Amino acid sequence: MGDFRLKVFQSVAKNLSFTKASQELFISQPAITKHVQELETAYQTRLFDRQGSKISLTESGKLLLEHCERILEDYKRLEYEMHLLHNEYTGELKLGASTTIAQYVLPAMLGGFIGKFPEVSLSLMNGNSREIEVALQEHRIDLGLVEGVFRLPNLKYTTFLEDELVAVIRTNSKLPVGEEITPEELLDLPLVLRERGSGTLDVFERALQQHNIKLSSLKVLMYLGSTESIKLFLEHTDCLGIVSVRSIGRELYSGQLRVVEIKSMPMQREFSFAQPQGQESGLAQVFMQFAIHHNHKL
Repeated sequence: MGDFRLKVFQSVAKNLSFTKASQELFISQPAITKHVQELETAYQTRLFDRQGSKISLTESGKLLLEHCERILEDYKRLEYEMHLLHNEYTGELKLGASTTIAQYVLPAMLGGFIGKFPEVSLSLMNGNSREIEVALQEHRIDLGLVEGVFRLPNLKYTTFLEDELVAVIRTNSKLPVGEEITPEELLDLPLVLRERGSGTLDVFERALQQHNIKLSSLKVLMYLGSTESIKLFLEHTDCLGIVSVRSIGRELYSGQLRVVEIKSMPMQREFSFAQPQGQESGLAQVFMQFAIHHNHKL
């Protein structure tokens, strides 16, 4: 339901590309152009400035985009609430999850949700916590699942799971590292860490600050974009990695990795839902309730 032309316009406006909008919506580029031209005719104004192969929003386009996002969100909420009258759940839900959550927490949860709500069209965007928050602010996703300690004022965060970071090393490492080290010993050890913008690095950096240690003073060999990359790096390199305890169950069981306790330096964190302030209904809320109710399985 709703004016499909608005969805087309929103896609072009977000991507600033007719080609990308065509790929995103799975319709031809001439059809994209036709829908935009119809809107320009209806409102008797140009919505985009065209300069060669590049386009940008006009002031009219910016105004329409502002209203368009509210209108499309209202259509989604209307569809959701009308189906509630018959105890039906249908529609599209776009999720975004930080890498650790997407890899180690969500798969089982998504399987359960799809089984319970088969009429819901579910999609998942993967990135670090900062990227997920940006996608929320740009209305590219409906609900974010993020980690870390930083909070943006225009987003609402709801905790759904506790997590812990641990230091790990390969079991046959030649580094002189016992079962426990002090925070100060980290200064002399080679490290592999997650990239800037990741919730994992945020938590580790905050824990270091409690001991007056700066991240810049550590011997970081590599910053990598995923926990899986860190684990593979550790298999071939004598260094210490900082990862979620949820990500290393198999490696601990097989004896590939072992945990090294950092004395008096706990690295607890929360996995949280993130959503725009005031947006507390629709399929996003259904998914949140499902996840929180089933968190004992995660």
